[in-house]
Amino acid sequence: MNERIKNYLNLAIIIGIIFVAVAAVSASFAYRASIKPDSYRSFSVNAEGTAVAVPDIAFFTFGVLTEGGADIANLQKENTEKVNKAIAFLKSLEIDSKDIKTENYNLDPRYEYSSCPANTEKPVPCPPPKIVGYTINQSVSVKIRDFAAIGDALSGVVKNGANDVSGLSFQIDDPFTVETKARSEAIAKAKVKAKNIARAGGFRVGRLLAIDEGFSGPVYGMRFEAALMADGKAAGAPAPAIEPGSEEVMINVTLRYEIK
Repeated sequence: MNERIKNYLNLAIIIGIIFVAVAAVSASFAYRASIKPDSYRSFSVNAEGTAVAVPDIAFFTFGVLTEGGADIANLQKENTEKVNKAIAFLKSLEIDSKDIKTENYNLDPRYEYSSCPANTEKPVPCPPPKIVGYTINQSVSVKIRDFAAIGDALSGVVKNGANDVSGLSFQIDDPFTVETKARSEAIAKAKVKAKNIARAGGFRVGRLLAIDEGFSGPVYGMRFEAALMADGKAAGAPAPAIEPGSEEVMINVTLRYEIK
């Protein structure tokens, strides 16, 4: 066999190998495309499931705002005593320490500004503002697990030094069970809907290709403003009656099926 024939054979072998490789790659892409969900003829259905539950924990925030002169140490002492007294009262209601949390503590100066005449022939330098006192504002968040104590807690912190109480809200401590119930209802509705659509369209429901979920749950909440007298002391009103109501948890699902 001469050299030219060998070269032709080698070239033919190389071309054959390239052809086989290209065919294999093409077959691989074709197979991959065939198993992708978006390569199927498909349709989607969506449904909503709901579950109602009674909240079992409550939150509120109380604050102590104290104003005074330039003696910061005495001002801090006064503010701390009020906050500690309110916290001690909450603990007397058997509210655990881990459910009482300081949210912020601010110490801000108060300024006195001079009145400076304007448009005078001889401008007079205006003196800088002078610090005349300080304001301390401390807020504490509280989680209550015993709803029987909510009314006493709200009114009691005011009687024990707080001069701001707000942000009462209710939540479900462990929403997993409620969400699972709503999800099961949504999926069951979607399956029935898919069968009805297939029956009306003259086709059969194939494999489930995808499922998407959306969650929405309205937050039940109310605002409580502490009743204070002009001198900042509690008005002595009885503890308010608090009703948590119920919370509706909603789950939206979208199911995509293969069309057979």
